[in-house]
Amino acid sequence: MARRCVGGDGPLARATGPLVDRSMSTQCRNIASNMSFASQVPMNKRRQTYFRNSLDLRDKVQVKILRKRLKVSDQQFASILRKSGPSIAAITKEAKVI
Repeated sequence: MARRCVGGDGPLARATGPLVDRSMSTQCRNIASNMSFASQVPMNKRRQTYFRNSLDLRDKVQVKILRKRLKVSDQQFASILRKSGPSIAAITKEAKVI
């Protein structure tokens, strides 16, 4: 059973009940410090969404793998992307025509 202290948890605090449970105070401080750390993380950060059927042009690895799989040059791949957009199905269909 913990007693409450008036005027804080320090050694000069006036006790209003049985012995003070110091471990509870430490737990509360740890929770408070974790909460302040969590509040520093930006809440409006957007999660990356991966679509299986569209090409992420910012990801060099995806672009390189698809270009090699279709066996087209850099210039051909760029023109296909301009015509069809980031859809992998449309890119594949357009690459068959070339």
